[in-house]
Amino acid sequence: MNRLQNRSSGFTLIELMIVVAIIGILAAIAIPNYILYQCKAKQSEAKSNLGAVRTSQEAYFASYDTYSTSLDRIGFMPKGSANYSITVTVPTANTFIATANATLQSKPDRWTMDQDGSLNNAPNACQ
Repeated sequence: MNRLQNRSSGFTLIELMIVVAIIGILAAIAIPNYILYQCKAKQSEAKSNLGAVRTSQEAYFASYDTYSTSLDRIGFMPKGSANYSITVTVPTANTFIATANATLQSKPDRWTMDQDGSLNNAPNACQ
């Protein structure tokens, strides 16, 4: 009976080290995936805004028979804090290129869309 009373309960150092190692392995797998999903979520903002710019440009073109370089003139105004800055260039009266550049990311990320709706991404921050 005396032997049972002297025995202390708890975890050994080896057991604690194994738990810490398992948590470290899980974190090493989960954190990069979380960062990738977060990056892709931000990229959806760029795609959505470029689609809205294209729609606004087509409406402006229907009225004035030319595209505009002014986002205010076409009626595009993003709401909230933007992760991407939008610019528009008009090489000819019948073409435009809308560009979304990342403003808050550490890696460069640029999306472009033209009057045909062709969406391009180079460089891609999520790769």
